[in-house]
Amino acid sequence: MHLRPATDTDLERLVAVQAEGSVVALAEVFPQATHPFPHEEVLDRWRAELADPDVAAYVSTDDLGRVTGFAARRHDELLHFGTAMRTWGTGLATDLHDALLATYPAHVDRLWLTVFEQNPRARRFWEKQGWRPTGRSSRTIYPPHPVLLEYDLRLRR
Repeated sequence: MHLRPATDTDLERLVAVQAEGSVVALAEVFPQATHPFPHEEVLDRWRAELADPDVAAYVSTDDLGRVTGFAARRHDELLHFGTAMRTWGTGLATDLHDALLATYPAHVDRLWLTVFEQNPRARRFWEKQGWRPTGRSSRTIYPPHPVLLEYDLRLRR
C-alpha cells in the first residue's frame, strides 16, 4: 500500500471507490431506488475539503497507481475512510487505518469519528481497531437522515 496526499486529479477515482462501497455497505440505509448515492454533492464536498487547509486528505494506491482507499482528517476528527471493494478482507483497511493514525500531529491524543448506526460491518472494523462508542449520536445531512454514532480512540504515543 502506498499512502499519499490526495489531489484534485484523484477525486473522480476516489469518489468512484467511495460510491461503490457505500452503495453495497449502506444498501439498507440508503436504498438506491429512493436515495441514490449523491455523486456530485460528494465530489463537491471533497473539492471543498481539499481546498481547506485544516483538512488532510489521502489516497492509498496499489503498485499500478490505482486508488485502493481514501481517508481524510481534520484536527482530531477522522472525516472519511474507505477502501475499494476489491480489497475488502485483504487487511488493506487496517494498513490504511494505521498509516492514517501516523499522520496525526503528536499533540493529538484523542480522535473521534462518526459511523452509521446501521453499518455493522464498519462498526466491527472500528471496534477491532480499538475505537469505542461514546454514547453520542447525530443524524447525517443526507436523506433519509439516518443515525450516526460517535466513536473515539485514545492514542498511545
